[in-house]
Amino acid sequence: MIAVLAVLLVGTFVMVRLFHADPARQVAGPEADPQLVAQVRAELGLNQPIWVQFAQYADGVLHGDFGSSYEAPFAKLPVARVIGETFPWTAALAGVATLMVVLFSVPIGLVSGILTRDNRHRRFTLVFTGGASAIASIPAFLLATFLSAVFAVWLALLPVGAGPDTPVWEAIILPATALALGDIFILARIIRVETLNVLAQDYIRTARSKRLPAHVLYLRHVLPNVLTAALTLGGSVFASLIAGAVIVENVFDWPGMGTKLVSAILVGDYPVIQACVLILGTAVIVINTAVDLALGFLDPRTLNR
Repeated sequence: MIAVLAVLLVGTFVMVRLFHADPARQVAGPEADPQLVAQVRAELGLNQPIWVQFAQYADGVLHGDFGSSYEAPFAKLPVARVIGETFPWTAALAGVATLMVVLFSVPIGLVSGILTRDNRHRRFTLVFTGGASAIASIPAFLLATFLSAVFAVWLALLPVGAGPDTPVWEAIILPATALALGDIFILARIIRVETLNVLAQDYIRTARSKRLPAHVLYLRHVLPNVLTAALTLGGSVFASLIAGAVIVENVFDWPGMGTKLVSAILVGDYPVIQACVLILGTAVIVINTAVDLALGFLDPRTLNR
């Protein structure tokens, strides 16, 4: 994890330097004279050697200082303050979307696996797998646009954005649904396959021969083994949710890090771009590490693989 975080630190610094936009020019204005642009560049520290800029950036990150936003170079607006204002919104959106994925994908996949065991209900299998694949293949921004058009504009049931007079619990429903819907069906298909594999095991046949009640058989013997496989994919699902949040937040004008990241890219705000990518990337890396550790505790056999 430490090695990957180090690569991420270098990658975020190098990535923004590949932009063709000149942040000093954009901060000073398109009509600014070269002398003012040079002055702004000096204020932003962009006139220093690249290795000096990276050393200052890395030292600041290690001390929790991400620098100041280029949108207000002389006001010295700390990037940490920008992150502190936007990260809770993104965390709430990703958290609700993750909860929706878990609450819906596990029962849908488990029930569909039980219904289609031993090649039963082939038509249902075809409809489920085809429909799940179709929904999962729709990009998050198209789902977000469709949901906002239907439920916010046409039916007027839910708000399209997080306004000052809008309750957060209402505003988060549409973006969280748009973010979670594809992953719900992706994970449900995988859980269905794992359910079929578990139901074909010898110990399940033994449990059936003992005439155990259905709820005991499925909840005590099938579900724990299925969840192990689902947990393995949990980190990948969370990573896709973080990536999708960047787009979905902009569709619904959600005041999170994704919206701030896009606006920072448009103006070439290096410190904000670096901080947003670094924070989001770190969240994915930490979650993946936590999933690996949790999987090791739940199934010690994975530690020997």
